[in-house]
Amino acid sequence: MTATSRTEEDDHLADIEDGCGCAEVWEHMSEQRDD
Repeated sequence: MTATSRTEEDDHLADIEDGCGCAEVWEHMSEQRDD
């Protein structure tokens, strides 16, 4: 993440490393999804 402060809008991305690609983001989001 950038030097800006985190908000509730981006809390779901807190566990994703800086510089990861869209595939890593998609994988993380799909693992966190409640079905």
